[in-house]
Amino acid sequence: MLEFLQNHDLIPFHLSLFALVLLSMAETIGYYFNIRPTQYLKKLSPKKLSESPLLNVNFSKTLIVVFLLMNFSFSGYFLQLCVYTQQQEFLPAFYLIIPALIIAIFFTVFMIHCLDQVIKPTFTRQQVSLLGRLATISSGNARPGFSAQARVRDSFGQLHYVQVEPEFGELEFQSQIILIRLKKSHYIAKKISKSNSLFSMENHH
Repeated sequence: MLEFLQNHDLIPFHLSLFALVLLSMAETIGYYFNIRPTQYLKKLSPKKLSESPLLNVNFSKTLIVVFLLMNFSFSGYFLQLCVYTQQQEFLPAFYLIIPALIIAIFFTVFMIHCLDQVIKPTFTRQQVSLLGRLATISSGNARPGFSAQARVRDSFGQLHYVQVEPEFGELEFQSQIILIRLKKSHYIAKKISKSNSLFSMENHH
């Protein structure tokens, strides 16, 4: 066993496995002290690489480094053992570094995209601006201090239901309105008469 660990033809793969263990320990310990070594690696990595579609996954990119180190060391060991069974000796490491790296990259890409398929993406809810949009009162009548429900479509065509109330007067059921201001949890709206040119333009669309 000691001879296996000290064999210079296996040193690159030993180092890869050692780096994997060291990175895992550093990440685990750093998690509790809010010092993550991979955060520094992100700053050093090229922007084009970090934004590559190949690395556009729904989990931490630290796992990609972990997979690559693990696959590289295991690929190297596997290739060296295949050589050893035929020749009863290991091949010089520089002959196998490139083939082991190619195999490692292939399996790393395969693993991260398999994992990406089973991890649900995290959606960030973006606040859609509805100010200036035309809406229709869909439930009840609205008066100052008493809101009613209105339906409105955003710039992407998505339908929204919001609470509206007028500054003054009353907004009747089915009346056409325009959202002019956001006030806490509801919109302030203004009624649009049928003779209004803005309403006419909306009808023609």
